[in-house]
Amino acid sequence: MIIERHSLVKELPEFKEKIHELKMSDKHFARLFEDYHDIDNAVIRIEEGIENTSDDYLESLKKQRLQLKDQLYSILKNA
Repeated sequence: MIIERHSLVKELPEFKEKIHELKMSDKHFARLFEDYHDIDNAVIRIEEGIENTSDDYLESLKKQRLQLKDQLYSILKNA
């Protein structure tokens, strides 16, 4: 199985510069970005078998990642 990272820049390449700008200038965006990155790393570790957990917990992490991505996208779109 190929494990794919879901970095925000990879997911939203058209906002690459705006992501960098907001990470530097908007503390709320930077915190959401950090949370998104942390959750993505946790999902990867579980999918690679480095950490073991229940399927329900993995699904909850994926849902959190998606919610954060939606919030970040909204901020980027309105910036």
